[in-house]
Amino acid sequence: MHASSNPARKPSGSALTRRRLTHAVAAAAVLAACLTTPAASAAPLREVMFVGNNWDGTADVIKSTGDFAKIGRINVIPDKDQRLTEIYLNPIKLAFFLGIRSGPGEGHDQFVDDMYSTPDGTAMVVSRPSFADVVSLDLATGNIKWRFPVSGFRSDHMAVSPDGTKIAVSASTSNTVHVLDINTGRQLGSFKTGDKPHENVFTNGGRYLWNMSIGEVNNNFDAPWQDFLKGDRHITVVDAATYQVVRTIDMRGKLDAFGRKDLSNAVRPATFSPDFSKLYFQVSYFNSFIEYDVATDRITQVKTLPKNPNTSDDRTTFVNDSRHHGLSMSPDGSKLCVAGTMDDYATVVDRATLRQGPLVTASKPYWATVSGDGRQCVISESGADQVTAIDFGTGQKVVSVPVGDHPQRVRVAHITAGWTGPTS
Repeated sequence: MHASSNPARKPSGSALTRRRLTHAVAAAAVLAACLTTPAASAAPLREVMFVGNNWDGTADVIKSTGDFAKIGRINVIPDKDQRLTEIYLNPIKLAFFLGIRSGPGEGHDQFVDDMYSTPDGTAMVVSRPSFADVVSLDLATGNIKWRFPVSGFRSDHMAVSPDGTKIAVSASTSNTVHVLDINTGRQLGSFKTGDKPHENVFTNGGRYLWNMSIGEVNNNFDAPWQDFLKGDRHITVVDAATYQVVRTIDMRGKLDAFGRKDLSNAVRPATFSPDFSKLYFQVSYFNSFIEYDVATDRITQVKTLPKNPNTSDDRTTFVNDSRHHGLSMSPDGSKLCVAGTMDDYATVVDRATLRQGPLVTASKPYWATVSGDGRQCVISESGADQVTAIDFGTGQKVVSVPVGDHPQRVRVAHITAGWTGPTS
């Protein structure tokens, strides 16, 4: 057989060298592609807002600016039957489940309290009070990626670290805050708080984590002389790396020193000035907010807003002891937005002068946050099943958008571009 026709014939030295070089170049190209593909192929993200519809167990996804139009909806309780089976087979869990329904749920189950997106925009992490857990929901499929049962029997407000990697969740019946890896649900740490931990806030670039405990809100011992029956209410500040307590703040003595012994020391929604030097917060039963100077450890101003003449002053009629519940600040720190929950309005207040703007009529507004572009305050109207945007500059209503049953928390989030809802 002629040599040139033999398919098994070995290549010459120069041909072998060329082939090896070709393979080496190809391998290098594959390696380069592997190293660059994650960044190059990362799905582009779109800024949105999550709106938690507490009573129907859904979250609406809306635009974060402009007309705030609805983009899609996700079911946050796809495992409802499984969770209810577990609860009804456990007498203690059932007692707390029914207690949540008759107490803070106002006759309804509380299926979604707080929500954040993962850094890559592929999942929504949700605290579910009646199920006493936190779950991560795959936004593409609607399926649960991970579940973390909190200690005790109810989960509540959350906070996300500035880098988006950690979430803190209040376990309100065990007086504990759990800090979780947002991608895996693994607990990174925890710490003890006052009675009924509520709001959580990361400060100073994520260096500290503040928790506000509100005490017992499910009894009717609401008269000022019965205040001692509301439990231990204080702010717990921890190092966000070690979860060790670095400071405990009880507003009781500070309110007394300011001449406001009549005000509760149960700190509700709160917001910091951009430099974290001032804390603004609401307290139980009070129609407005308080300014606290962090460095000097004292209250510096108390703002009182108008009462709605149609709102009863009977404290036992206030939802979970909160007369006003919802507070946010414009990004430049010049304006505050107040949700006057029981007084059925929201208003923008000038931070320098404490002069209030127009009272924008709203039905039981339960939260206040800031739009994606920072121009509007966005409130949830839990009594009207809608969210409403109010212009920080003019104090006037811009637009209202219908959402699900009893919206409460509203959070800016990110999802993959083109998302319109789960596929399943």
